Amino acid sequence: MRVFISKIIGICLLLLSCNPNENVYHKIPSLVTADIQAGIEQHIEKMSKLGDGFFKLNFENKELNLKLVKVHTEYLANLGPNEHFACVDLASTDGFVYDVDFFLEGEPGKMNVTETTIHKTNGQPLYLWEQKDDKTWHRVSSENAPSELLGVINEKDSFEFYYKATLPVIDEPAKMWIPLPISDQHQTVTIKNIESPVEPIILEEADRGNKIFFLNLLPEHSEKIIEISYNVDRLEKNVYEDNEKNSTRFLQPSQLVPHNESFIKIAQDVVKGKLGSLAKARALYDHTIEHMKYIKYGEGWGKGDAVYACDSRTGNCTDFHSYFIALAHAVDIPARFAIGASIPSERNEGGIGGYHCWAEFYSDGMWWPIDISEADKCSALSTYYFGHHPANRIEFSRGRDLIVEPSPESGPINFLAYPILEIGGIKAKAKVKFSFKRILIKKSDKLVSI
Repeated sequence: MRVFISKIIGICLLLLSCNPNENVYHKIPSLVTADIQAGIEQHIEKMSKLGDGFFKLNFENKELNLKLVKVHTEYLANLGPNEHFACVDLASTDGFVYDVDFFLEGEPGKMNVTETTIHKTNGQPLYLWEQKDDKTWHRVSSENAPSELLGVINEKDSFEFYYKATLPVIDEPAKMWIPLPISDQHQTVTIKNIESPVEPIILEEADRGNKIFFLNLLPEHSEKIIEISYNVDRLEKNVYEDNEKNSTRFLQPSQLVPHNESFIKIAQDVVKGKLGSLAKARALYDHTIEHMKYIKYGEGWGKGDAVYACDSRTGNCTDFHSYFIALAHAVDIPARFAIGASIPSERNEGGIGGYHCWAEFYSDGMWWPIDISEADKCSALSTYYFGHHPANRIEFSRGRDLIVEPSPESGPINFLAYPILEIGGIKAKAKVKFSFKRILIKKSDKLVSI
């Protein structure tokens, strides 16, 4: 059942870091990255004015009309004296999202773009970045790429993980809930350090066994930083047993993953003629890949809303897995949700773009880990992600509609990755940044990943 990723042949379409110089990212002062962001935003604004409101870019023999969606600030990099790199998401008028790599030169306020290349379409890369022994980065074909370039570390991984939240201005008493990753049979998590303006209280969520940091905040804590660092040892997750005695409780709906006739009809049509829950789950897995496109654009995505995913046929990892779980429940296959972060495999430190989530389903006494959104990005890895989660990730929390005491005024927590912050009972946002540093061991005088 084990898949040896290094032997997979084919073109892989996967979401990987687009930064060709991550090894210097942590050394760049925030002022420099702010200058690079300003430089690329000014370039896009200038070119959009010349393009009747659109940033125009030629791709595959046609002209794209694009709008700025996001500058990936975690990937901005200074490559050398007056040489810079930026990674930007731009959306076309038909809703497709293009990840574009820009190379710039010049001083702050006087930057010029020297190269513009489309790296990904809807999260699917056209090429990969590989770091050579001299620490320089080069574009390589995604065909026959080694596992570490495909986003997968097998067997085990070990790293420090940094969870940083910057508070906004607080004008009334506030409350904050932050996930506290727990150890289980696949990960060992140790708190290394906590920096916080107040001492956090640890809450326990009984239904799924989650733990949560809870903070009571005051106006005097405005714009303070909360940073928690962890040591994490993580094992690759394969099909496994756990101590769960009642798998049928994972057939229950949640607010955004309901039972309804539409899901029943779709699921029954998909699994028609399939024998056994395993074959049915694989059919639903393949259907989700065919039905959905990985597009983070517009309103509604990123909430794990199964109805939105069904109707729009787009979304991020939360939407992919919510749609699958709704279909699985509709044909009596227990399935459950978890969320955390995926740790880059092709580099050993730096920023992380955001959260990542996944799912598991139950068949014949075993839990099967799946990652459909990653499988969608990489057709050659679709078999691997049906029954495996790689070692390079951390799990923050499990389940949906989490109930804790004290609880948010907004009600049960949909899922918990980014902090839940309420100021005077009204939802607010903290600025969140994830980063990591892989723990290395010395082997034959060469540093290698554990």
